[in-house]
Amino acid sequence: MFFSGISDEAGQAIETQIKAHEELGWEHLELRMVDNTNITQLSDAAFEHVYDSVTGAGKKVSCFGSAIANWARPITCDPSIDIDDLKSAIPRMHRFGTEFIRVMSYPNDADSPLSEPEWRKESIKRMKELAKIAEDGGVIMAHENCSGWGGESSDNSNILIGEVDSPALKVVFDTANPVPYGQNVWDYYNAIKQDIIYVHIKDAKYHPGETTEHYVMCGEGDGHVKEVIGDLLANGYDGGFSIEPHLAAVIHTGSTNDPEKLYQSYTDYGRRLMEIVEEVKPK
Repeated sequence: MFFSGISDEAGQAIETQIKAHEELGWEHLELRMVDNTNITQLSDAAFEHVYDSVTGAGKKVSCFGSAIANWARPITCDPSIDIDDLKSAIPRMHRFGTEFIRVMSYPNDADSPLSEPEWRKESIKRMKELAKIAEDGGVIMAHENCSGWGGESSDNSNILIGEVDSPALKVVFDTANPVPYGQNVWDYYNAIKQDIIYVHIKDAKYHPGETTEHYVMCGEGDGHVKEVIGDLLANGYDGGFSIEPHLAAVIHTGSTNDPEKLYQSYTDYGRRLMEIVEEVKPK
């Protein structure tokens, strides 16, 4: 088992991201945004700077937090966007020795929505094509229970994984994502845990009648964080627990706070996660 984190929630500069992980004593980072650009879309020169900085600090990259099939790319978008994104990411992942790339599975189009059967069919079709590219490239797409057809429910997640039927498509489970929708996180987790290869640690409080996220310190919300971590460790999980605090920054909404609060909330969150692991790990 190892700790990691979506490091742009500590700051946008790669130097700040590395500093936070050094302070926490963590060897791994999950790279998503650097200077407001996704790791898969950085220029070659900018990527080389990130690569030199991370490896020069003796750090490893646990996952690429890509935008593939995410909240900003609805099911009606041009599929070549994600194909190109994945193809450009794979050699960069190989440079870092990174096995996982986070993906979603296409939200429906708010303006021109597909019917549910059409949405399901097209999502599975696109994910099959992406999984073939990932498999050929020797990487694994970690599908997050978030925006997209496969993230709508645990049933959808299992259908997606089963229909795509590829060793290159597995699950990254986010402990808070089901909360705003009134879904029981513990039930969701147990329904899909056979395919979990990576975990995002986030927590939130459920407010009935609202789908707005109310994020809190890990272990203080309805994300069953302690139970999920304890169950995984009791069953021999040796993968990553990657923090995504969303306390001083919610990247996908553009909501950020001042740099000092951003950095401090990230490192505080990481310390609390380490305390929780000590509390719940098998003795």
